[in-house]
Amino acid sequence: MFEFDQYLGFLAFLTILTIGFWLMIFLLTFAIPYWVGGAVMEMIKYRGKKIEYKP
Repeated sequence: MFEFDQYLGFLAFLTILTIGFWLMIFLLTFAIPYWVGGAVMEMIKYRGKKIEYKP
């Protein structure tokens, strides 16, 4: 069966895999739509406004 160090390695692998999975779910459901929505709102807000450089 498993030795104790193999068991710890397997637990570390499962922990890293689980953290990566939930991070991916979080980014796909909250962070990316928030970022895209903010970018769209900025585009709408500044549409038609031209910023001119005045030295």
